[in-house]
Amino acid sequence: MKYIDVILPLPLDGIFTYAVPNEWEAWMQPGIRVLAPLGGKKTYTALVTAVYDERPERFNRDGKAVEIKDIKGIMDNAPILLPAQLKLWQWMSDYYLSPLGDIFKAALPAGLKAEDNYRPKTETCIRLTERYLNEQAMHVALDILTRATAQKKVLETFLRMYFENPEKSITREELTNESHATASSVKALIDRGFLETYEREVGRLGSGGEPHPEAIKPLSDAQATAYNQIQLQFFRHNVVLLHGVTSSGKTEIYIHTIQKTLDEGRQVLYLLPEIALTVQMMDRLRSVFGDRLGIYHSRYSDAERVEIWQKQLSAHPYDIILGARSAVFLPFQRLGLVIVDEEHETSFKQQDPAPRYHARSVAIVMAQMAGAKTLLGTATPSMESYHNAQRGKYGLVTLSTRYKDIELPEIEIVDVKDLHRRKMMKGPFSPQLLAAIRQALGRDQQVILFQNRRGFAPMIECKVCGWVPHCQNCDVSLTLHKNTNVLTCHYCGYTYPVPTVCPCCGSDELKGRGYGTEKIEDQIRDLFPEARVARMDLDTTRTRNAYERLIGDFASGKTNVLIGTQMISKGLDFDRVAVVGILDADTMLNYPDFRAYEHAFMMMAQVSGRAGRKGERGLVLLQTRNKDLSVIQEVVHHDYPSFYEELLEERRQFRYPPFYHLVYVNLRHAKEPLVDSAAIYMGSLLRKALGDRVLGPDKPGVARVKALHLRKLVLKLELGIDLHRVRQCLRDIQQTIMQDKRYASLQIFYDVDPL
Repeated sequence: MKYIDVILPLPLDGIFTYAVPNEWEAWMQPGIRVLAPLGGKKTYTALVTAVYDERPERFNRDGKAVEIKDIKGIMDNAPILLPAQLKLWQWMSDYYLSPLGDIFKAALPAGLKAEDNYRPKTETCIRLTERYLNEQAMHVALDILTRATAQKKVLETFLRMYFENPEKSITREELTNESHATASSVKALIDRGFLETYEREVGRLGSGGEPHPEAIKPLSDAQATAYNQIQLQFFRHNVVLLHGVTSSGKTEIYIHTIQKTLDEGRQVLYLLPEIALTVQMMDRLRSVFGDRLGIYHSRYSDAERVEIWQKQLSAHPYDIILGARSAVFLPFQRLGLVIVDEEHETSFKQQDPAPRYHARSVAIVMAQMAGAKTLLGTATPSMESYHNAQRGKYGLVTLSTRYKDIELPEIEIVDVKDLHRRKMMKGPFSPQLLAAIRQALGRDQQVILFQNRRGFAPMIECKVCGWVPHCQNCDVSLTLHKNTNVLTCHYCGYTYPVPTVCPCCGSDELKGRGYGTEKIEDQIRDLFPEARVARMDLDTTRTRNAYERLIGDFASGKTNVLIGTQMISKGLDFDRVAVVGILDADTMLNYPDFRAYEHAFMMMAQVSGRAGRKGERGLVLLQTRNKDLSVIQEVVHHDYPSFYEELLEERRQFRYPPFYHLVYVNLRHAKEPLVDSAAIYMGSLLRKALGDRVLGPDKPGVARVKALHLRKLVLKLELGIDLHRVRQCLRDIQQTIMQDKRYASLQIFYDVDPL
């Protein structure tokens, strides 16, 4: 009898061992799925990681031998997971302190995690029944149908279509359309035994058309120099950072690098931080690479993702995959290049649920395991990536001029503190911004307005007693959404009807405080009734095609004012944007996080880069109450190096990345006293092992989410420390705590390299 180790799709550490009945022994190999019983009555789709010819010894925590159960079935005759993928899963599990079961759940499309979830897409086709397959029988059939003219016409049409291309299947829809007949005529032929139907499996994946490598644009002198430097750096480094200003033409450099990789017979993974960016990038890549390109992200249906996964395992996989962070989990048989575009973006970091991985880091490790190269590209590098490039761990290539030498946008600071003091500004729009919008619209140009808060107002408040509605599950105020007339929690989704009077004092003086994108949209429509306005935030992009519609309408000029959150800062390319308004820089700068200035600089620089990409120089109006802050001046002067050096010194002084590794240890429980005691206990155990590297426990900024109380410990680990020993220490301490019956329902989870 054979025995197997498997991963179960559950948040459980380690692997599980099962026995294989004789009838399935021949099929057993790592990477196939089996049906594994667990507990009394439950059965799960499990993934085989190892096969043994002899019974392995397995013991529980008490040292007793574990009973090894039989599997209940097999689901594959060939592996659905490649050895390289399993190796990557194991690295992720170890590095991110996440159970393999969580990696399994995140990596595989849902249709591959259940016995009956995925169903191939089929279409109904028509063929002759066996008795009418010879020529003489066909003539008899036509004679029989002499008086049934409509049916005879359908059969004659079918025969013509069949003889024109005997290898091609004829669908019922095609036959109906070609014969201009009703469905009842086709059904009558089926009922009388002349024709029969059968189901043919068809893919859900559309064709991208023929590749057109001739559509690759020639590089400018600056781009060509950068491209050659990248190839040279790849001889010395596995990872190269391309630091190119906005609109410098990084995409064309990527395309040339992709073509070189394809010419070498290798595959490419192209990662983007947001689904929104795949719209424009997909069109550009498809125009060159046609059906060699596959798209993979969470807005695709589960069945589509299953079919892409299966295609990548086939003899004819996509040569290029364009996708968001989940694309790192796809199988690649001959990976040669990974491109991480907008590598600085926080969207590459998975927050909830586990595993809390960073797709950029995973992609780099994945490429190294495959002997592939990684190209990171951005106008505003993350501190970690730029530091790695500065000290020689990564190669560095700089592209400092825009394509066709178009000037970087002029960024003008608007001191809103002074304007309010002089009573020259009410609401979110300065006189300078309103004048610039009016001028741009008068010239038939476009405007982007950036406000990094969605909803109508961040909160409502009673002007009489100061009452503010809060979420019943989370320690946050509720955001007003005027279009749906509800107050919503952006943490748990809880909604509350907008009250007409204050429940505390009975006053009807309930007013919104602050400005969200919805309120900005309303006011712009009032101020500029001639404008064609669109809003791009989480509320307007929930459906699959919403991104394409919003971006397509703005690119084509159907809309000329686009209002949005950070979504609009992420690498989108529009030709006619003359003005960008950053409505409130201070909300980004005043966030209580050591990365606040880094993220604020990146967002402001990126959204500024949407202006003046084609033709004349663009204008950016940056509204702030803190005009003298160095970070504001560095954004204005497009001075990333000075920003980096200034921030680097702070990071070194206060023991933050890139000089230290961070690990957040999070505890949560429904009872606050219990989570407090567990956090104090865990903190004391960690300090015994790791000393002053441990900070806390403390309450996070939002200390209760979804009715669970949160506490956090922070580990600051110097570079060079034995991280494997630290991770083992964390696991041992967690096991010690969980053995205490008081903490049986306590949740402990880790965020490694948090953002």
